[in-house]
Amino acid sequence: MGYSIDINTENFTTEVIEKSYKKLVIADFYATWCGPCQLLKPTLEKLVKEYDFILAKIDIDQNPDLANQFGVEGVPDVKIFNQGAISDGFVGALSETQLRAFFEQLNLKSELDLELAKVQELMAQQNYQQVKLIFDQLFKQYPNELKLVIEAADFLIKVKQIEAAKGMLKTIREDHKKYYAKAQALQTLIGFNNPSESTENPLDEVFAQASEFFLSNQPEQALQLFLSIVQQNRKYRNDAARKAMIAVFNLLGMEHPLTKKYQRELMMTLY
Repeated sequence: MGYSIDINTENFTTEVIEKSYKKLVIADFYATWCGPCQLLKPTLEKLVKEYDFILAKIDIDQNPDLANQFGVEGVPDVKIFNQGAISDGFVGALSETQLRAFFEQLNLKSELDLELAKVQELMAQQNYQQVKLIFDQLFKQYPNELKLVIEAADFLIKVKQIEAAKGMLKTIREDHKKYYAKAQALQTLIGFNNPSESTENPLDEVFAQASEFFLSNQPEQALQLFLSIVQQNRKYRNDAARKAMIAVFNLLGMEHPLTKKYQRELMMTLY
C-alpha cells in the first residue's frame, strides 16, 4: 500500500515534507554499521507493503546535516512527519508485533484491517457467500495471522458452523496473549449458542435472546438483557449471565464505550 524511498538533502523537502501533507511519512534514521538498524530496516520495509505510509530511509553518515537538523543522537531513530510537522516516534529496534501496535497508535490501517472492515459490512448485509470468498483469499495471504483466525471463527459461529469455529480457536494458545482472551470469549459464545442444559426457567428465553443479539452484531441489546438477568437472579445457570457479559467485554475490548458503560452497570448491580 505504501512505499519506501532513500532520502538525502536534495530530495528531503519534496519527498518528506511535501509528501507528508498527502500521506504519513515514517522516517528511519539509520547507519550501515548499526546492528539494531539492520534488524529494524527489513521489518519496516515489509510492513510498508501492508500499511499506507511512506518509509523515508535516511543514512546519517551520508546525510549528517539532516541528522543534526532533527537531533538524531542514537540510531535507529524513527520520526514521524505529518502535515509538514515532525514528532518523535521511537529510538531503537522494535519487533514486528511492537511495530504493528505502534502503527495502531498512529491510526494506520493495514490491508488486512481494511479487508476485515469490508467483511463486517458484508456480514451486516448478510452477504455470507462473499464473506467466505474474502476469508479464503485472506488466509492465503496471511496464513499465520491470529487476528484473522479470531474474525473467521466469529463469522463461523454466526453462520452456525460451530465445529469449524472450534477447530480454529484451538490453534490459539495461552501464550498468544493478545488473542487468547478473545478466543476464550468466543468459546463462551459457542456455549451460548449450544446450551448444555434446558430448564423451564423464564429467564431461559431472555438468555437465548441476549445470545442471539450478540451473535447478530447487536452487543448493546445483548448486554442489556444479560444485565437484566444478573439483576433478577445472579445464580441463574451458575452465574452464566455475568460470565456472558465478561465474554462480550473481552470481545469488544476494554476501551470500547459499551464495555466501560456496562462494566459500571455490572459493578453497581453486584456490589
